[in-house]
Amino acid sequence: MAYASALPDTRETCVVSHLDPGPDGPYPVPMSVDCLNSLPFSQNKPWLAPLAGYSDLPFRLLCREFGAAVAVTEMVSAKGLVYGGKSTDELLATCPQDQPLVVQLFGSDPEFLARGVDICRERGFSWFDLNAGCPVKKVTKTGSGAALLVDPERLVDAVSAVCERAGPGRAGVKTRLGWDRNERVMPGLGPRLEQAGAAWITLHPRFGKQGFSGEASWGHLKELADVVSVPVIASGDLFTAEDGVRCVRETGVATVMFARGALADPRIFTRYTLLLSGETLMEGAPNPHDLSEVIRRHVALMREHGNEHRALLATRTIIPRYVRSMPGVRALRNRLTYCKSWRDLDKELDAFLFSGLESNGNFPIVNTTDLPAEDI
Repeated sequence: MAYASALPDTRETCVVSHLDPGPDGPYPVPMSVDCLNSLPFSQNKPWLAPLAGYSDLPFRLLCREFGAAVAVTEMVSAKGLVYGGKSTDELLATCPQDQPLVVQLFGSDPEFLARGVDICRERGFSWFDLNAGCPVKKVTKTGSGAALLVDPERLVDAVSAVCERAGPGRAGVKTRLGWDRNERVMPGLGPRLEQAGAAWITLHPRFGKQGFSGEASWGHLKELADVVSVPVIASGDLFTAEDGVRCVRETGVATVMFARGALADPRIFTRYTLLLSGETLMEGAPNPHDLSEVIRRHVALMREHGNEHRALLATRTIIPRYVRSMPGVRALRNRLTYCKSWRDLDKELDAFLFSGLESNGNFPIVNTTDLPAEDI
């Protein structure tokens, strides 16, 4: 099933932000470019989810190179925008290649959310999403994220505030089934969110109190798609490309939004679109040459779009994430902490990736469920 774009497919001159690589990192600086006046909503156009602490500019660009059709920023505090927090500005760092980009806002006060949209629009951003699904305590204790589901009326007001300031077809909402199993509000609340102006609804079919435990109930995605006319985007338990294809075929949603699956391997977008088109993909153990290219490309983007020293420190967590299923990850993580230069890092990466390979040139397959938690 394919959905029409939220707005007609026309071009206009708009303002986005490019990077001013100051001493402490990139900051948004307006510049004019041509941009599409619509977002793609079709099953062969997967989205990258907002991932707090992960979906920064370099990672978004990496995922786009592997086929992410739309990317969403890390969640941005509406109050942080209003009060001018430096860390908030860093979350909005972007460049002309980082399009189309959706800014995800979080907060519980409709007035602050509306002002946050205004500030972003002044900086040239065009697309917005309200976070009504984050289950993390530091977010929910303020009444934001998934806690908005405790008071559906407040959620509707928040959606209305964001959508009104963003403009018709310019904003959506990412949410869950409800706060807990005794108070399920979705998909029943879906039509009201649409009436409030949501141009799309992303549903992670778990409850707020669940966090990421249990399983996502994909059946509710189909129920939501049946009661609203706007595109429904699927989120939750999409760990592999196969999961994504199975989800769209079972539920008929507009498209999928990859989160943890993209963190594990950004190539999930390419694999998903190939599988969806009927291609047969080769299975087997990870190929070190392919994995090396992914890691090195991510590192190159980090160096290009950020502070060199901070980028080097960040690789200590990024590289182990990509190779977490391989033997010796804990030792690699320790060795990376002693890397003082990019040359040191390059040597450690080569030593890890290309030693101990099987005769076919691939890594041995490791069952991650048998590894201690610190090795995963």
